Amino acid sequence: MRGKKHLILLFCVLLALLFTVSGCGQKVQENQAKQEEAGDYTPVTLDNYGRQVVIEKMPQKVLTLGPNCTELFVALGLADKVIGNSLNNHSRGPLPEYAEAYHKIPELNYANATREAVISSGADFIYGIDWEFGGDGLDINELKEYGINVYMNKATTLEEAYQEITDLGRIFRIEEKANAFIADQKARIAAVEEKVAAKQPLKVLVYDFGGEGVYTCGGTNFETLLIEKAGGQNIFADITDKQWTMVSYEEVLKRNPDVIVVHDYDVPSLEEKIAAIKTDPGLSQLDCVQNERFVPIALESVLPGSRMAYTVELLAQGFYPELFE
Repeated sequence: MRGKKHLILLFCVLLALLFTVSGCGQKVQENQAKQEEAGDYTPVTLDNYGRQVVIEKMPQKVLTLGPNCTELFVALGLADKVIGNSLNNHSRGPLPEYAEAYHKIPELNYANATREAVISSGADFIYGIDWEFGGDGLDINELKEYGINVYMNKATTLEEAYQEITDLGRIFRIEEKANAFIADQKARIAAVEEKVAAKQPLKVLVYDFGGEGVYTCGGTNFETLLIEKAGGQNIFADITDKQWTMVSYEEVLKRNPDVIVVHDYDVPSLEEKIAAIKTDPGLSQLDCVQNERFVPIALESVLPGSRMAYTVELLAQGFYPELFE
């Protein structure tokens, strides 16, 4: 009986120690967060595609302009920092593992972010896709005057995409999490490359929309890189002065793609695009159209962010289904 009482006493002591350690760990994290908010934050200076960005204190109210940017923040555990997002018109919804956190984030603008919405948001930091800035878009210098720091999402290579994630890790003091995310992306992409290595690269047409021609992506577009990693070759990779461009139907027929990657977003719908391809006098004669070699993909999936490995895997499965049966 005495031995049993000793065991119960020992269990209670261990349980108390466990709660104490757990509580201390939580207090350390809370104190660290308070210190950073109070100013105990080492400033970070970054090169963002030739533009110097200096972060003096931990951002607390973030806008993510672009579904790829929003999902990356969710993937890195930073969803609670985001007060608004944009460009959900270019989205088919987050990946299942990110859906719960993603849908809790308020929508700033359904399409492009407006100057008025951004300035009145109370944001102190923006991580946004490059086409939201300059020209008719947001003025980075003006935003700085309102106390809003901007870090652009603009990667055209995997190295640049990984650097963006590394920089976010430094800004938000989550270096280990950022490094682990990058390592996972690299391993998954390498596994696909190994799987398709023996295959002759397929000729790929990227179809964003049609009209007077086919709106497609050029060689410096991030999507071209993802296609190559998946065992394909963008038939317009030789266009290096534009990331996006309109090409003639005649030129598409001349280059004779083996497969067509079709972007899926709000308007026109995926179904409307495929129907347009099938009924076009020229495109309908392509073997890949007659054999229905279409690989649909959400537009956000071909943008630099959280889905690099996911997209390479998805494209490879569409290009070489026999390897993934």
